[in-house]
Amino acid sequence: MIARTDQQRLLVLARRALEARVRREAPPPAPSGESFDRPCGAFVTIHCHGELRGCLGRVEPSEPLGAIVVHLAGSVADSDPRFEPVSALELDEVDIEISVLTPEREIASIDEIEIGRHGLIVEQGYRHGLLLPQVAVEQQWDREAFAAHTCRKAALPPDAWRSGARLFVFEAQVFGDTNG
Repeated sequence: MIARTDQQRLLVLARRALEARVRREAPPPAPSGESFDRPCGAFVTIHCHGELRGCLGRVEPSEPLGAIVVHLAGSVADSDPRFEPVSALELDEVDIEISVLTPEREIASIDEIEIGRHGLIVEQGYRHGLLLPQVAVEQQWDREAFAAHTCRKAALPPDAWRSGARLFVFEAQVFGDTNG
């Protein structure tokens, strides 16, 4: 668990990294210390006026949390292929959300998915898709809908979870700011 004070520091760090990328400045240095040095997966999601504006992440715990947040918060400004780059005029309207992930674990059945607690990864062959835990809650999906949408995200048929796709769940500690 990330302490509340460290959550606030990560959110300030993410906002600085996002703003630096938009303004073409150097990113802020990653802080150090216990929470910030721990390798873990994370996602940075941005919204503008309540609408998704970008979301990028890494599942594997390959970098310290502080460094991964700096990287993702900068990258989400212009590297999510679904969206145009964030403009300087939008910065005051952008909300930032950070999801710090637990390691994933494979499950044998969608009956093991707890909506609101688990994020989901579907893998088959070279294709994989991931949806964060909060997505199923926001969309009011049940387990089957969650699995089907995660399959679609992987560019698989919506019922691939029934026919050979592997399923993994993970948890996320989610926290955010509102308009800076």
